[in-house]
Amino acid sequence: MTRPADRKNTQLDRFRAEDPESGPLTTDQGVEVDHTDDSLAAGSRGPTLMEDFHFREKLTRFDHERIPERVVHARGAGAYGWFEPYESCAEFTRAAFLQDPAVRTPVFVRFSTVQGPRGSADTVRDVRGFATKFYTSEGNYDLVGNNFPVFFVQDGIKFPDFVHAVKPEPHNDIPTGASAHDTLWDFVSLQPETLHTVMWLMSDRAIPRSYRMMQGFGVHTFRFVTADGRGTFVKFHWKPKLGVHSLVWDEAQECQGRDPDFNRRDLWDAIEAGEHPEWELGVQLVPEEDEFAFDFDLLDATKIIPEEQVPVRPIGRMVLDRNPENFFAETEQVAFHTANIVPGIDFTNDPLLQARNFSYLDTQLIRLGGPNFSQLPVNRPLAPVRNNQRDGYHQGTVHRGTNYFPNSLGGGCPAHAGADPSAFTHYAERVDGVKIRRRSPGFQDHYSQPALFWNSMADWEKRHIVQAFRFELGKVETRTVRARTVGELAQVDAGLAAEVAQGVGVPVPVPDGGTKSASEQSSPALSMESLRGDGTIRTRRVAVLVTDGVDADQVTSVRQGLADAGAVVEALAATDGTVTGSDGEPHVVDRALPTVAAVLYDALLLPGGPAGTPPLTADPDAMRFVRDMYRHGKPVGAVGSGTGVLAALEPEGLQLSGEFHHVVSDRGVVTDTAPGTASDEFVREFVAAIAAHRHQDRPPVRP
Repeated sequence: MTRPADRKNTQLDRFRAEDPESGPLTTDQGVEVDHTDDSLAAGSRGPTLMEDFHFREKLTRFDHERIPERVVHARGAGAYGWFEPYESCAEFTRAAFLQDPAVRTPVFVRFSTVQGPRGSADTVRDVRGFATKFYTSEGNYDLVGNNFPVFFVQDGIKFPDFVHAVKPEPHNDIPTGASAHDTLWDFVSLQPETLHTVMWLMSDRAIPRSYRMMQGFGVHTFRFVTADGRGTFVKFHWKPKLGVHSLVWDEAQECQGRDPDFNRRDLWDAIEAGEHPEWELGVQLVPEEDEFAFDFDLLDATKIIPEEQVPVRPIGRMVLDRNPENFFAETEQVAFHTANIVPGIDFTNDPLLQARNFSYLDTQLIRLGGPNFSQLPVNRPLAPVRNNQRDGYHQGTVHRGTNYFPNSLGGGCPAHAGADPSAFTHYAERVDGVKIRRRSPGFQDHYSQPALFWNSMADWEKRHIVQAFRFELGKVETRTVRARTVGELAQVDAGLAAEVAQGVGVPVPVPDGGTKSASEQSSPALSMESLRGDGTIRTRRVAVLVTDGVDADQVTSVRQGLADAGAVVEALAATDGTVTGSDGEPHVVDRALPTVAAVLYDALLLPGGPAGTPPLTADPDAMRFVRDMYRHGKPVGAVGSGTGVLAALEPEGLQLSGEFHHVVSDRGVVTDTAPGTASDEFVREFVAAIAAHRHQDRPPVRP
């Protein structure tokens, strides 16, 4: 198998700096420096001398280290990897990277939040960017998507309005990284085309557990083109192997303080540990002749094609296996552009896509300081570049010969590709019409698909959406904006609007025509209940609360079983160092409880100990940890006397193991009162509970 995925890494070798240990400190001009701790001065207490060129260069370079951050998607994380198709896709596209399963194409992927600046937190409620740069043999292809399949506006001319509305309010620059403020909801209440994406934003999809556990979508309808010029409409889907999992809002907020880099750190740590995240690329294909076969317009970026109507066809997989070596040079300077396409992929007339095709290039020119950003190592294609573009800021190529076409002095080079079958050819689409500022009638239904999304949610997902609307609108100071927004929700679903209205103190509206919902249809594929993944617990973080006297055999047996299944297990105690187990031996504590929190873990194990072991119930920090794990629906396992810690919470109606020492599993709580080494049955049940991620129907505990 050929592995061109290694070619990008090899190309980067040309641009990597020398090892700092290979020689002395120098200036930018290569002059060795003997001293860099003190400025050159007239005496030990005299003024600094301007002839100190090293001082001036060092400060000047420092003063100019920062470049403008992205207007949106400023905060992000990236990684390299590869993509391979499952089989040839020649029946619907000529794109070379989608033809040969034996060829791996290098990729760079950048995940991001949208609203906040570079210094904001990872776990805010927001859309997540999911942008992939394929370094194909035919040039770079950028699939610039999000973790939502729809967007807030239909036409790119509205994009500045939306971004201005969602960004911090102009008078006080508040809030950071949040949509819960007046201007955003004023815009939403007056622009019903936003409602479908707003429903996704209020769902748990907006607070992903991990970049490795979220879907990605191309958002727009694109076009595949075959070698003989036949077009097929296509929508792109990334599906994570680990399943789609999210945080809950309470823990997402606490994560912002406990670890604002929660998602970025998770991606980095997983790759460093060799747990390479993987996604499957799927496509929805619509023949050109079926363009108008739907009750919505394929060119409308606020609409999805329900998977029940057009199933997603898997065509390949992507694996991220290498972290960047320099955040600024790679993750910050990577430049994506929706118009970076290759032969076999083309655009449609989606008005939002058409605007992005202009805007992305335009913004790179100011952010990266000129037109030569494609020469930056992370952006540089593996395919040869031959053209007559010249000069400009930061030109890094020493060009020779002529710089125009046609020419004879340069031998006519670079020449047109002409009849070369590998050259890009635009899809031959007939276009006619009068110049007009008007949207197609097929764009006008703004309520059916938000209702479709709502109808497709599980009960717990609906509950979280209502809570999110109440939180967001509860932060809106202008009552008329609250009421107007709830009035729009009434056009989606009367029950949803009534629940939100009751929470934010506005009258319950009556929908137009008295209808209860804009649609009675549902799509099970939209619910996270159907996207749990392959049942693995790999990379899930499991906390084990330990204290002096802990049953070492219980800890060892369960810890080994979890590690064998791929989980990351850490022992937590009141203080760092060691605890003395029931065997009299010291056992290492991985982290002290005051330095961590329940929100940073996916599951909890409560081991027991012999009579006289200091009870965890006497430690308020430990009990808060247990309570938070339980109320956030996370799996909790307890063995031996550890079950007493759970019993102290007095969960209403939850079944726990009793005096007969048998394993009981009830809504993600797995218990076994038997002392000594944990049974294989307990480990199996606990692993199964962790694989389910969360157990949302758990009964409450004593306040």
